[in-house]
Amino acid sequence: MKLTDGEKRLLALHYLFPVPKNRLNALYEIDPNLEKLHTYSAERLAFLLRIKIEKAVYLKENFLKNVSTPYDLLYKQHGITPIPFTHSLYPKTLLELIDPPTILYTKGDISILAERFKVAIIGSRKATVYSKNAISLIVPPLVANRTVIVSGLAKGADAMAHKAAIFYGGKTIAVLGHGLFHLYPYENKELANEISKNHLLISEYPSYVKPEKWTFPMRNRIISGLSDAVIVTESASKSGTMSTVEHALDHGKHIFAVPGSVMSSLSEGPNMLIDEGARPLWNGFQVVSSLLNQT
Repeated sequence: MKLTDGEKRLLALHYLFPVPKNRLNALYEIDPNLEKLHTYSAERLAFLLRIKIEKAVYLKENFLKNVSTPYDLLYKQHGITPIPFTHSLYPKTLLELIDPPTILYTKGDISILAERFKVAIIGSRKATVYSKNAISLIVPPLVANRTVIVSGLAKGADAMAHKAAIFYGGKTIAVLGHGLFHLYPYENKELANEISKNHLLISEYPSYVKPEKWTFPMRNRIISGLSDAVIVTESASKSGTMSTVEHALDHGKHIFAVPGSVMSSLSEGPNMLIDEGARPLWNGFQVVSSLLNQT
């Protein structure tokens, strides 16, 4: 994948300043190829990027040192393909977010991004066999219609969704809340390796960034942004799963929820969503029909 000189400069800047695209908008309005960044005073750079003077001084000095570093080639050595927001391979649906990822750092089969339909399947890290059974009914019709399954590689429902996509012969995208040199949770190492070889791992963070509490809520907007619809299996009424749904609702995505027992606390989230207008879901054909009708 070929990058322009401006995109290579963006890799250098993002390595030092890994923020969403909206934080760079003011800079890009006056310098779309980042050719003049080194000429700005620290005060002007601080104003454009909304950062403190000290941070601007650090960025200015280190950008000058790093701008000639071939980050694209260094990432390639590790099987990582960075896709800047300016590149044709960057999913246009992500640009509809208030804070789109500046760069998608990917590992695996990037052609998956071009598939027509993508559906997120998410749920609790404590998901039970009920989620697994529901996913076994939902995923096969989606896979049969070349729908990519998107999730977050977390324990529980996320891992179940990725594994089901692979088992039934489909494709899956795992969106991570950390850089690609790290892995969380460690229990999903084998699954992550499989996805990195035959499917697709995605992160908005340079490879060195470690998992933090704040990075996972940020990840959730990408799961939603990539997807045409979001399916919730089991979830508490207040959870990371529900924050993904909030992002999806903000962007007009179709929401499906698997109805559950009133005796289960993990059914509170999907049952509440159904009460608020989400479509109750019991097989994947319902989602396929919805996707085909929206085109």
